[in-house]
Amino acid sequence: MSEALHSFIYLASASPRRRELLAQIGVEFRMLLAAPNEDVEGLEVPEKNESARHYVMRVTALKAGAALMRLRSRKLVDAPLLVADTTVSIEGMLLGKPRDGKDATRMLQRLSGRTHRVLTAVAVAYRRRLDFALSESRVTMAVLDAATLAHYLESGEAFGKAGAYAIQGRAAAFITRISGSHSGIVGLPLAETAQLLKSFDVKF
Repeated sequence: MSEALHSFIYLASASPRRRELLAQIGVEFRMLLAAPNEDVEGLEVPEKNESARHYVMRVTALKAGAALMRLRSRKLVDAPLLVADTTVSIEGMLLGKPRDGKDATRMLQRLSGRTHRVLTAVAVAYRRRLDFALSESRVTMAVLDAATLAHYLESGEAFGKAGAYAIQGRAAAFITRISGSHSGIVGLPLAETAQLLKSFDVKF
């Protein structure tokens, strides 16, 4: 624990949902976004036969390392930084962000009428310390008929989301049951995140 409370953190994520969730619990943050020449998407490529748990923890660690380098290279004021990654898994298959409409359709058809796992890993880094938390939830989706699926894809909401859906958006109408952390499914498990930040003496 540091002697003084940290009044803010850096958020190394472009996700508007993570910004909203941090603001919801009163955490002050400054954005620490990747430069245009940084290949953030390249960090999210799964390894062969990689489990969902290993994948999400590994990617989060890579994101933390990249964010720390970014912080140092920009010579910013020192403060804890937060990164996170979310993935969807069904029957051992990882569903990341869809490449296009065909890929999104494939993902949603696979999830339709079934239960899947949503894993979100969070890491907070400060100087030489790096701590993690992992949230795992189960989500059951109603059967999606062709018209419902087509209408959802037309909304554009499926893109840029793991598993091709956003539980905080229109897809909430498809979810029949969740077990675990709703905020973790959105992209930042608040209970685990708050615990991590408190352990780094972040004031909120």
